[in-house]
Amino acid sequence: MTRQYCHVGSSTIAYLDSAPGDSTLRTYVLLHAFPLGANQWEPQIRSIPAGWRLITPDLRGFGGSTELDSLNALAITDFADDVVDLLKELSVERAVIGGLSMGGYAALALLQGAPQVIEALVLADTRATADSPEGRANRRNLLALVDREGPSGVAREMMPKLLGKTTRESNPGIEAQVRRLIKQQSPVAIRGAIHRMMQRPDSTALLPQITVPTLVIVGEEDELTPPEDSRRMAEAVPGATLVTIPGAGHLSNLEQPDAFNAALTAFLAKL
Repeated sequence: MTRQYCHVGSSTIAYLDSAPGDSTLRTYVLLHAFPLGANQWEPQIRSIPAGWRLITPDLRGFGGSTELDSLNALAITDFADDVVDLLKELSVERAVIGGLSMGGYAALALLQGAPQVIEALVLADTRATADSPEGRANRRNLLALVDREGPSGVAREMMPKLLGKTTRESNPGIEAQVRRLIKQQSPVAIRGAIHRMMQRPDSTALLPQITVPTLVIVGEEDELTPPEDSRRMAEAVPGATLVTIPGAGHLSNLEQPDAFNAALTAFLAKL
């Protein structure tokens, strides 16, 4: 999959597309975690079910997507707006929208702002609540770290939390891959995303109103968004399916790709 570029107004959205221009296929969109990029979804790109087209955008500022010149009024809805613009540009009226961690926050913002484009929802290793005071304090520390040490400092700080114990002990290649993905990102993208996540609203009240099929996925060893959070979220969404992935931490799609792909493929097959 080659990176494609879509120009909307003065901004550029970069994305990977498994079948550019093929309107005969149904579409699903996967939104990446912080602070990675569309390449996070490589294991899913290699496992696309028949009849489906996968689109994975670089969220604003990440990968090849541009960030705003002014970082004043940043909101998590910026990411959602870019997805709406991209789908419109590609003439995709409705799609299954999935997001992991920060991508899940963007998916919930999309649900709030443009529910008409969502055919079904996948929420992976994410949460509906806003940041706690402690969470906001951690993000402020991360902002200071970006300013001091750039993306490599962020990678060093986050690595122990992003991956589960099983991955760290048995699959060092994943750690190297994630570190590389983080170091590829610009300090501006990382800073912008931290501000957006800090200021995102609580979406808990939205969950019982969800009317589309919903899959909630969580790594059993996820410390950042623990399985308990996902269980509560799945219980709040009418008819939601919960899949817990053994041997995975926060980046369950990279840590246990076969189990993640199986859950995703089974969900898409039922739609």
